[in-house]
Amino acid sequence: MNYERFFEEAVDQVHAEKRYRVFADLERIVGEFPRAIWRSEGEAREITVWCSNDYLGMGQHPDVISAMQTAAGRMGSGAGGTRNISGTNHPLVELERELADLHGKEAALVFTSGFVSNEASISTIARLLPDCLILSDELNHASMIEGVRRSGADKKIFRHNDLAHLEQLLAIAPRERAKLIVFESVYSMDGDIAPIAEITALARRYNAMTYIDEVHAVGMYGNRGGGISDRDNLAGEIDVIEGTLAKAFGTLGGYIAGPRSVIDAVRSYAPGFIFTTALPPSIAAAATASIRHLKESQIEREQQQRQAQNTKDQLSTAGLPVMPSETHIVPVLVGDPELCKKASDRLLEVHGLYIQPINYPTVPRGTERLRITPTPFHSDALIGELASALRETWEALGIPFANDRRPAQQRTNRIIPLVTSTAGG
Repeated sequence: MNYERFFEEAVDQVHAEKRYRVFADLERIVGEFPRAIWRSEGEAREITVWCSNDYLGMGQHPDVISAMQTAAGRMGSGAGGTRNISGTNHPLVELERELADLHGKEAALVFTSGFVSNEASISTIARLLPDCLILSDELNHASMIEGVRRSGADKKIFRHNDLAHLEQLLAIAPRERAKLIVFESVYSMDGDIAPIAEITALARRYNAMTYIDEVHAVGMYGNRGGGISDRDNLAGEIDVIEGTLAKAFGTLGGYIAGPRSVIDAVRSYAPGFIFTTALPPSIAAAATASIRHLKESQIEREQQQRQAQNTKDQLSTAGLPVMPSETHIVPVLVGDPELCKKASDRLLEVHGLYIQPINYPTVPRGTERLRITPTPFHSDALIGELASALRETWEALGIPFANDRRPAQQRTNRIIPLVTSTAGG
């Protein structure tokens, strides 16, 4: 049997669907974020990154870098083991205390990634609850879906942010049955927000437990950066809050915060936590420094919100199809996987701007897009350059503008060949 042939055919299928992912070889430049070095075919040039999840640039903050360097200098590069076997380093203990305080919860637990924290926590919580019914938003992240699947519990999928549908599903289940509602605060591909107050009210009415993913909101919203639940004073209404250290906090890892009993149960039963090497002390120390800074400072959040709105305004003025978003996410619709990839390539090679194409299965077919994430360090001038580059790219590739409702075959599709430029973005 030719084993490799099966894998080659699987990848060929991805190519045929025009959704094969190409990784950009990037080297971020300390002190010059969002600038980076892009390496391709033996050449290197400076570009501007427009799709980083380092939403506030905290991965470049001097205090965060210093905390990481100091911890590594004192304790070395790795944790040296799992949490149970010598890996519970003191910076990690401090980090969990800081996270519990951030969300006003009794305890917190840190994992090696946001994906693992969702998969391990949801699956463990639902598995430990007797005859648990999981109610999951249809647009939940893949990590949440995997947690639901691994739990083995019964599940019902409710339409995205549809309270009536959620209540209908809750009402069918007996009140005494264990129920777990899992949803996100900010949905990262569309930039919309869940009706948290209404969901928690339904949970109280129907005796359900709540689990919220605040991955794209922690650090970004609230007086102390606790996310949308912090901003809306709803953290106390939610049983378990999950977040990441790898986006607005600028480091690495995921976590949950909640009642001590729940956190201890996940710590004691989740294979994804028990059998994984602990987060290194240098990363834990850097994350703690970032969280402490963002608990006190509003500057980064305020400037980021200003630049996100400025980006939406300038791109809309340029006639680009900016999809509705009530958050810092700025999605621009392309609607075709091949054109989405070509647009991304052209922006990088001609204009020196890096925006990764977002295609199926991350988003539904026909909604392929460029997902732009402005930061406090994307100046007004850079936003103007982005608007001009996107407009040129749309014209060159024949992608419809916001006010162009003609069928594709009626639009001019004059694809201009790529011309590699050595100029920066």
